Amino acid sequence: MTLQQLLYFLAVADTRHFTRAAERAYVAQPSLSKQIRALEDELGAALFSRARGNITLTAAGEALQPIARRIVSDVDTARLEIAELVGLRRGRVRVGATPSLCVSVFADVLRRFHAEYPGVELVVEESGSKDLVRLLTHGELDLAVLTAPERGEEAALTTTPLLRERLVVASAEPLGVAARSGERSTEPVGAAVSLTALRDLPLVMFRQGYDLRDTTLNACRAAGFEPRFAVRGGEMDAVLRFVEIGLGVAIVPSIVIGGRAGLHATPLRDPVLSRTIALAHRTDVAPTHAARAFRATLLAHLRTATLPEGVTLHE
Repeated sequence: MTLQQLLYFLAVADTRHFTRAAERAYVAQPSLSKQIRALEDELGAALFSRARGNITLTAAGEALQPIARRIVSDVDTARLEIAELVGLRRGRVRVGATPSLCVSVFADVLRRFHAEYPGVELVVEESGSKDLVRLLTHGELDLAVLTAPERGEEAALTTTPLLRERLVVASAEPLGVAARSGERSTEPVGAAVSLTALRDLPLVMFRQGYDLRDTTLNACRAAGFEPRFAVRGGEMDAVLRFVEIGLGVAIVPSIVIGGRAGLHATPLRDPVLSRTIALAHRTDVAPTHAARAFRATLLAHLRTATLPEGVTLHE
């Protein structure tokens, strides 16, 4: 098995077309097909189904795809790391962060890092924590700032707790303790509401891949009710906009409310919801010099920064 064969395999897997894959890989199509067949012979299994011209991955191909991506990514990282050490270039760091962090402390960290290391290329991925875990384990990111991984993911990742982030109810109108459809609260604006007060309110829900989706669903079910959805499937900006125009309410980190005049943040009680934000990297791969420099910059910034409301340093 060669790296070139894996690159050709991934090109076909991505395009589902041998001719387009050959064009992407800058190789003649017969040569690419020959290498794919040689890889299949070595593995003892067909990687693609070629029925009636439709190219699809077989079960063996599905199993190989994430492994091949990780191998190719690790080779690329190794080349950059060695190039950095011998002075050919300054390196690259691929870092991911949740949307709530990207619009707050993370932007300042990027600015500080770029000022200190202007020759290092920064590649940023903004996504939900579950997506970031997948990208880390597949070797597509060097570091990620995300919600602390769940059990089962911990072995694959090394994490450093950074922050505690409070969750609140975002709404277009202020909520009080009653906070029920058709009711008026006598509590002061900004008073905390019980989670059960959201039973009759329509919720705006995040897409799959956001840990906030699971956090909201699990909390509601633990409180004894199934949430009622107005909209499902949004990214952070979309969810906040849907809330602003009155489609429903959403449980979000408190820091995303700042600067949005059309949104109100109401604290939660019974239970108080919060989450731990951690810095993560793959356990089986040592971070590159550039990644270690980014980690040091991040930690130094957090020690001296004025954190947004609802965010505290992890003890």
